[in-house]
Amino acid sequence: MELLDKLAILADAAKYDASCASSGGAKRKASTDGLGSTTGAGICHAYTPDGRCVSLLKILLTNYCLFDCAYCINRRSSNVPRARFSVDEVVGLTLSFYKRNMIEGLFLSSGIIRSADHTMEQLMRVAKTLRVTHGFAGYIHLKTIPEASPWLIEQAGLWADRLSINLELPTAAGLTRLAPEKSDATIRSAMGQMHERITEARAERRRFSPAGQSTQVIVGADAATDTDILTASDGLYRRFKLSRVYYSAFSPIDHASGLLPPQAPPLAREHRLYQADWLLRHYAFSVDEIVSTSADDMLDLEIDPKLAWALKNRGSFPVDVNTAPREMLLRVPGLGTRAVDKIVAARRHTRLRADDVRRLTSSFRRVAPFLITSDHHPGAATDRADLRARITPQTQLSLL
Repeated sequence: MELLDKLAILADAAKYDASCASSGGAKRKASTDGLGSTTGAGICHAYTPDGRCVSLLKILLTNYCLFDCAYCINRRSSNVPRARFSVDEVVGLTLSFYKRNMIEGLFLSSGIIRSADHTMEQLMRVAKTLRVTHGFAGYIHLKTIPEASPWLIEQAGLWADRLSINLELPTAAGLTRLAPEKSDATIRSAMGQMHERITEARAERRRFSPAGQSTQVIVGADAATDTDILTASDGLYRRFKLSRVYYSAFSPIDHASGLLPPQAPPLAREHRLYQADWLLRHYAFSVDEIVSTSADDMLDLEIDPKLAWALKNRGSFPVDVNTAPREMLLRVPGLGTRAVDKIVAARRHTRLRADDVRRLTSSFRRVAPFLITSDHHPGAATDRADLRARITPQTQLSLL
């Protein structure tokens, strides 16, 4: 098979893997006889804080697989076209695309061929060859295999910027039902070992997966609720200090198992989970607080979870922008962490007015019912029965 044909198949097969962020890596430039660099931020076709668009070559080493996970397009029983790269082909493609200024790094995953150890060795060799033989200093993210030898995963961490292991499904019961050849205990054990290595390396100031580890959870392939998903994510953040949990809405596949739902979940559900995840990581919300807004353990698809919490806890509002603690300001719908930090810094020198807050948020209408300034008091507006309708945009893009 021609190299470009392989690339077409294996790049398309990699599109189902959402966890390809390249943020968190150390800044690095290649030596005079090498090539590439990393800036510490970036993702596949996304924008860095300074406005640059960066990209990763995102491919599978192979879409052949020994496993037969019901939700996976590349499962053993699938009739999709198959292809496989050699180590040298992946290295060559990465260098070729980089020299053409088309990419700034590599995201590499794979189906499992021969054995977990054999596949993991191939993935590790790609990263090692790029680093050692070619002096490549660009970003490398390797998707590791939990069943592989811990030694191989540790070797991979010496050359990759980030390692990740897919949790796949949020509950052990769901994994047993849809992917019986995989083990929730094995996945979590591998995550634990990786966390130990990362922690040790940081303490000893040596290089090992400097951008940490991440994982991916499939949404809507089983009966797991949003509460189940967020509880699993919160546990991973607390136990293994993951850099990110990614949520990937289940996509129906050809010749699917009868165990799978016939339709994909609404993309709005994936979006709300990302917003809830952000509240967990950056706004000091607990899972119980986020899901307490719903009676069926599912997030509201019409409004974001922060607004949903505020509407249910109206007794906590309005808060005074000039005196409220930072933790409470973070719970005001429409105020992000940067805006809150600027408010806290500014109010040390002056009393803030409504116009000051307007300059810090794109939608004062959303903030106004929950906030008091020196010249603005919402009065009974916070208790209005129609408050949700008044501050929710009337026309929204539909995530179907």
